[in-house]
Amino acid sequence: MSIDPSTIRSVLATDCGSTTTKAVLFELTDDGWRQTYRGEAPTTVEAPFEDVTRGVLNAAMEVQELSGRTLVDGDQIKTPDQGDRDGVDLYISTSSAGGGLQLVVGGVVRSMTAESAMRAALGAGAIVMDTFATNDKRKPHEQIERIRQLRPDMILLAGGINGGTVKHVVAIAEMIAAARPRTRLGGGFNLPIIYGGNSAVRPQIEERLKDLSDLSMVENVRPIMEEENLGPARDKIHDLFMEHVMAQAPGYDKLMDWADVPIMPTPAAVGMIIQTIAKQRNINVVGVDIGGATTDVFSVFDDAFNRTVSANLGMSYSISNVLAEAGLESILRWVPFPIDEKGLRNRIGNKMIRPTTIPETLEELQVEQAIAREALRLAFIQHKEFAVALRGVQKERTIADAFRQSGSGETLVKMLKLDLIVGSGGVLSHAPRRVQSMRMMIDSFAPEGITDIAVDSIFMTPHLGVFSSVHAEAATTVFEKDCLIYLGSCISPAGEINEDKPVMRVQMKLPGGGSMDETLGFGELRLIEASREDELKGTFTPLQKQLDLGAGPGKPVQQVVRGGVCGIALDTRGRPGVQVPMDERRVPTLTRWVEEMGEYP
Repeated sequence: MSIDPSTIRSVLATDCGSTTTKAVLFELTDDGWRQTYRGEAPTTVEAPFEDVTRGVLNAAMEVQELSGRTLVDGDQIKTPDQGDRDGVDLYISTSSAGGGLQLVVGGVVRSMTAESAMRAALGAGAIVMDTFATNDKRKPHEQIERIRQLRPDMILLAGGINGGTVKHVVAIAEMIAAARPRTRLGGGFNLPIIYGGNSAVRPQIEERLKDLSDLSMVENVRPIMEEENLGPARDKIHDLFMEHVMAQAPGYDKLMDWADVPIMPTPAAVGMIIQTIAKQRNINVVGVDIGGATTDVFSVFDDAFNRTVSANLGMSYSISNVLAEAGLESILRWVPFPIDEKGLRNRIGNKMIRPTTIPETLEELQVEQAIAREALRLAFIQHKEFAVALRGVQKERTIADAFRQSGSGETLVKMLKLDLIVGSGGVLSHAPRRVQSMRMMIDSFAPEGITDIAVDSIFMTPHLGVFSSVHAEAATTVFEKDCLIYLGSCISPAGEINEDKPVMRVQMKLPGGGSMDETLGFGELRLIEASREDELKGTFTPLQKQLDLGAGPGKPVQQVVRGGVCGIALDTRGRPGVQVPMDERRVPTLTRWVEEMGEYP
């Protein structure tokens, strides 16, 4: 960016969501960069306002009233900072209003070039509506009809390494040409199509698609089998998001004029701050944002960033899909009181038809959190299946071999190497007790070894993501001090547990000068009170030779661990997944875990 970070003293950031526009103020204080005030207002994309800037100004006015800093000058945000709390140096924004950025992806082989294109689209903050490939099981006329029905914001077409197949890439282009797709927002605009495939095929692509679309060419997303090049495609998606999608939405032309840096899709901004914190601290991170309709999962392992969108897993509009995907028994295993199947189905159905309601009783809260565990667990499984090493590179193969490929790449998500889990979204950020969020994430993600767990306090990650593109150090400081609430650490051995033998010995200093030396058996969940400031030296020893806490099977780990607002959780309930008995022991077992963690009144 051309902006000098050292000249910035105050920043107003907004996130225009589908229903709510959220504004936060970042200021350089005597204590360094901090988030000082926040406000929110209804998003005003739809009638009767049909001008997104009205909601932005309303949210900014709330921050202005709370902070005493003049932020609104007539009908726009006041920049630059005039001193004496008059204006701000920088105004930045993200947006997911109007359903966010929706893409269709095409490639030659579904598990290779199409998957690379999908990674580029997801990394740019898009929802991938469908993926087409020449080894697709659908017939050509079915694919054509599907593309016509979808009406995406744009299409990303990949296919073929440089110097590779030509006819298969041309076949996909001809299928798109036959469909003659139209944009979601209409208005007579040509649909943007990005071509990021075999560079030798560009003339044929231009011949078939130029007249019926706004065609852009970028570098190949998969130039050789062993390498991905996703940056140019991601950048072009962002550019077209601004030029086409944002330009057609009511009021966004004014908002783009106000913003000092390009408006970013909300999920792309969340991914950016996850990548920034991983890079700044040199750690492996998993982040999750669970919403009403979708669940986004982000991960950074050894600098490899991946994002997935589980568009059918959410806590309101998609809640019945969670039931369909997980099955009734999987949800029932987290409900700590007796309930029959009909009663559980009715509770889930009521939430679906009344998506804006929140739990009013303890039992309703427990059911909602049981469903959240399964939504998170399934979304994480989908993420691990997508976040894989590049496929098709292990050995020489013909194109026929590639078409038969099963898509069994090794996942990059290695739980024993995971340092931090960050949760956000209403069910996690606004749980009545923080310990409920901690246990939901432990149950869903089943962390192995020693893992820190945190939650986004007020869903500030989108604002910080776009801020990090200008001032990474300041954004990271605010992320650590004001955004993240560290819940504590989880210590759990990886591997199949022999239920009849001791599982783990814990030798650890305790806050206040005490110590513990205990042996845990199978199925225990313990919470040791410790704050984030407590640095407790411990030795953690797996007592079965196949179990691993990070140093290798059967080997002890000596490490300083830190707590949080909840403490340190010791978990011997089994990995890779928590084992819950599904007979008469279910309710007593769950009740014991609930009481040990202090989850409910």
